Amino acid sequence: MVQDILQKAVSDKASDIFIIAGHGLSIRRNGVILTASEEKLMPPDTEKLVHEIYELASNRDLTTLLTKGDDDFSFTVGGLSRFRVSAYKQRGSLSAVIRIISFDLPDPYALGIPESIIGLGNETKGMTLVTGPAGSGKSTTLACMIDNINRNRNSHIITLEDPIEYLHSHKASIVSQREIENDTMSYVTALRAALRQSPDVILLGEMRDYETISVAMTAAETGHLLFSTLHTIGAASTINRIIDVFPAEQQHQIAVQLSTVLNAVVSQQLVPTKDGKVVPAFEIMVVNPAIRNMIRENKVYQIDGFIQSSGQQMISMDNYLLKLYKEGTITKDTAIVHASNPELLTRRLI
Repeated sequence: MVQDILQKAVSDKASDIFIIAGHGLSIRRNGVILTASEEKLMPPDTEKLVHEIYELASNRDLTTLLTKGDDDFSFTVGGLSRFRVSAYKQRGSLSAVIRIISFDLPDPYALGIPESIIGLGNETKGMTLVTGPAGSGKSTTLACMIDNINRNRNSHIITLEDPIEYLHSHKASIVSQREIENDTMSYVTALRAALRQSPDVILLGEMRDYETISVAMTAAETGHLLFSTLHTIGAASTINRIIDVFPAEQQHQIAVQLSTVLNAVVSQQLVPTKDGKVVPAFEIMVVNPAIRNMIRENKVYQIDGFIQSSGQQMISMDNYLLKLYKEGTITKDTAIVHASNPELLTRRLI
């Protein structure tokens, strides 16, 4: 039965499948959750479906899910697609949300990812962060950036992911993809090991904690190009989040270090289009001498205004939404709802 559900969701061009007790089977398509079956799933139904998912995933052991209440993994159904699963308990019953991942790497230009973002991979060292809420397309943006490097540079690319989503074949580069728990114990363990594996480019799935951020900054400082993600919105809040993770007595030193290693911060969100689809909207901050000084001198609060008034190299989220509106891609209401400063953008839309 799960195989049929997956097949139907792929043919319906869904992005996610929801298997949750007390509700009918549902999918997300173009950012909207739709009920795929009116028949309510009961706890025995969701338990059966979750067990079937684990069987499809090479008979994965359910112990982690049953003891800890959460389990993340990915698997492939030949000839259909790859799937990323977050299985969990809710109200004592087993549930799962399944993300559908195409075998083919995405085309950044078809998705609306600007060339300026893909070009951030042309750097040879330093740190570039892609940020935004869960489900905003960060992994897809990073996959496009890694694929561009893979096609055009002779490098060793190491990806550390939890779980692996897009599969990269070896092209101009060698690509080593490591999955947390399956291939290595943790992000920190894998990141430390990666520094001994002659990497040129490192993709770190997520900077989750103080230790991971610390090792990531060291990697970027020692001549590697590192990409990672944070669940933050906006460049200024991203920089503050990194600095605030450290003890107060270290924060000035970390700000100085960050000002030297940070290349760019891309923040993104998905917004609905006029034709019922979704398109990414971006804030792009490229670190220049002025921004380095703001980070170093604890003037991060000035960064938003600086991006807003910058030229073509950078763009604020509200300016990007304004661009999408002027192009006829999104409505005025959509632009205002997703704006960082709705009142100011409203005045500019009049």
